Amino acid sequence: MEEIKVIKTQNPKEKPREEELAFGNIFTDHMFVMDYNPEKGWHDARIIPYGSSEYEPSLMVFHYGQAIFEGMKAYKNTKGEAVIFRPRDGFLRLNRSAERLCIPKIDVDFAISALKELVDIERDWIPKSKGTALYIRPFVISTDSSLGVRESNTYRFFIILSPVGAYYAEGFKPVKIYVTEKHSRAAKGGTGAAKTPGNYAASLYAGKVAKEKGYTQVLWLDACKHKYVEEVGTMNIFFKIDGKLVTPTLETGTILPGITRDSVIKMAKRLGYEVEERLISIDEVFKSYDEGKLEEVFGTGTAAVISPVGTLAWRDREILINDGKMGETSKELYENITAIQYGTKEDPFGWIEKV
Repeated sequence: MEEIKVIKTQNPKEKPREEELAFGNIFTDHMFVMDYNPEKGWHDARIIPYGSSEYEPSLMVFHYGQAIFEGMKAYKNTKGEAVIFRPRDGFLRLNRSAERLCIPKIDVDFAISALKELVDIERDWIPKSKGTALYIRPFVISTDSSLGVRESNTYRFFIILSPVGAYYAEGFKPVKIYVTEKHSRAAKGGTGAAKTPGNYAASLYAGKVAKEKGYTQVLWLDACKHKYVEEVGTMNIFFKIDGKLVTPTLETGTILPGITRDSVIKMAKRLGYEVEERLISIDEVFKSYDEGKLEEVFGTGTAAVISPVGTLAWRDREILINDGKMGETSKELYENITAIQYGTKEDPFGWIEKV
């Protein structure tokens, strides 16, 4: 395993007050960087002071979007230890995205080792308050300077860190979701299952329209028929219908296979819930509401873990779910998963990696 060169900053930043933390706008003192070329493979692994880089305007990532990224979190547990939630699964997904985007895969064991070393150096940046965390953003960009449409020969891998505040600092606030039939996030055969910036760029306009209508995010339907539910802008989606948890299947290849989605499925089954991964139409969702069977709707993602949906709007209808409050199942899942993250309950799944 390659040795990681470490260059410490000479100008450490003042750490923010935890009550002032938001999401993703403050960055720690150091970052991890590694380069790739066909002759050396991945090489020159280093932890260096966080800072800007100067690139040529012809850098391929600027023109053709060949890039991938991940999102993870590190926490301080009840013993004061620094821990990371499911980093192996995050880097395995990064490699699946890399394959789809023609980017060389990264050695997962080495990536975990590098991440742990970086988090160890920055452990004083991990906030301690309930609900806070150190957000981890690994990403890879193509770095050839060329305007030819092809995969790049060279790449750069970064890991940057950002202390983030409690997502629900003022209590759980169920979100309002708008179902769009005019726009699509991804189609079969596309990059929907990859975590690549282009997917998010494609979602911005519909998200803007939803916000102008007073909604928090967009719920996407399949690109072909605009019939089957896929995912929300930054979350996977779950429905509790007649006691069962239902979430869209990943078999279409158009939905991001969320790490938190997988955590919820595993935790729900452990708690005794029946979980179905299948096609679910928006008609079925609204029909189940009309029949009094739609008990809860919630999203899952790294930032919030569980985000309850209080309002769902489709065509000329707007329905209020569970009186606009967080449901008991959503709460139970949230509390059990975050208890593992913060070390107040045992980790039966092997999700936690100590730094």
